[in-house]
Amino acid sequence: MTEQPRHMLHVMMDVDPAHEEEFNRWYWEEHVPERLALPGFISARRFIAKMGEPKYLAIYELASADALETPEYKHAYNNPSPWTVRMKQHYRSTRHLYSELTRPEH
Repeated sequence: MTEQPRHMLHVMMDVDPAHEEEFNRWYWEEHVPERLALPGFISARRFIAKMGEPKYLAIYELASADALETPEYKHAYNNPSPWTVRMKQHYRSTRHLYSELTRPEH
């Protein structure tokens, strides 16, 4: 049986409705491919709330917590593209949560 990734990064946010279409295009066309090209990022999934807030949730599976400490991640995070800079202006109530999945004791 294949070992499942145990580390996850959860990113929750709302976005200004006037920029929502472009936000979703940016997320799929630039942001997700950029993140998945970084060392330690295994997969990405996005969700939209049927009710409540925040409206958007992205879950990134990571090989380890170290994926968020690599020089490549830090560089991407601290040197956003022009499109990313433009989209960040329209974020609302962004939250980043990190979790490690553990097996229950039996």
